[in-house]
Amino acid sequence: MTLHPIWDLILRLLILIVAGYIIVRGISSAVRTFVLPRSAYDPISSTTFRATSALFRLIMRLRRIDSYEGRDKLMALFAPIALLLLPTVWITTVLIGFALIYWSLGSADLVTAFSLSGSSITTLGFATSEFPAIRALEFLEAVIGLVLTALLISYLPTIYSAFSRRETAVAMLEVRAGTPPFVATMVERFHRLGRLDRMGEIWSTWEQWFAEIDETHTSLVALVFFRSPRGDRSWITAAGAVLDSASFTVSVLNIPRDVEAQICIRAGFLALRHIADYFSIPYNPDPQPDDPISVSRSEFDEVCAELEALGVELKPDRDQAWRDFAGWRVNYDTVLLALARLTMAPYAPWSSDRSILATSAASPKRLKK
Repeated sequence: MTLHPIWDLILRLLILIVAGYIIVRGISSAVRTFVLPRSAYDPISSTTFRATSALFRLIMRLRRIDSYEGRDKLMALFAPIALLLLPTVWITTVLIGFALIYWSLGSADLVTAFSLSGSSITTLGFATSEFPAIRALEFLEAVIGLVLTALLISYLPTIYSAFSRRETAVAMLEVRAGTPPFVATMVERFHRLGRLDRMGEIWSTWEQWFAEIDETHTSLVALVFFRSPRGDRSWITAAGAVLDSASFTVSVLNIPRDVEAQICIRAGFLALRHIADYFSIPYNPDPQPDDPISVSRSEFDEVCAELEALGVELKPDRDQAWRDFAGWRVNYDTVLLALARLTMAPYAPWSSDRSILATSAASPKRLKK
């Protein structure tokens, strides 16, 4: 069926507008993901990661991978593969947009237009047009394709540098808080070394760590899903252990007031909240000190009794200590558990063990001191 010349012109103009929008969206996605130095939601990148995540979860179901070790081994590939898929998605988006432009400007048919667009964006040059205007667009498309590919290549060192700095601190925490990291282990080790009153150096280091992940994990969101080199480590469970240890220190330990610990807690829950904001994780931005938390009073008392038996001096008013601890924990409780669930974090007390993804394969029996 042949359209009336006027309707054919209108159709081509509409397609030209749509094609321009598609190209702009593809380029905008790359800029938002790798260039813009702030957290900015991008539907293309988000959809790519969601689709890849859904594929990995489907593979887990089809292969009946139930153990944490099996999930961790598979999910270690998730973030790198999703990251490498992004340039493919962007290039495909731009390719489709330019193909529609070539057709709307008079290319014989859509197949020829797609062939011309593919030749241009890959810089293979096996197809070209005799029209100067279309040739100019071919050069523009080739430049865009090269820039999109170069973006990923140039930012990979940045991503892995941030990942390395993050994981160095996580690995060092094992010396102080065990594997998996836990508040009781950290306090016990500092007590045995006679350095409970010298924990401020830890809080200063982790305050800086929280500030860095606040920046890197919101501007380069793929880092959230990059798993630690060892399957029993995780950046989010390390964050939870440090926050719990700082909260426990200021609430329970009978030592001089530790301002550095309080600052570290605030830096920590702000960083986790900012990361949660990107994923639209709901939480109460202004919780009350007596709001419920996931840690029970019996769990808290159990840790207190364990440390007291080791000779750690605790504040005499246990009820007030519990209220103070809960008042600090309520600031990060929701986002900590949600991020542990989102990243399929390994077992760790008071964080990922509250997750629906925790399994018997990573039970409390595997705790190491």
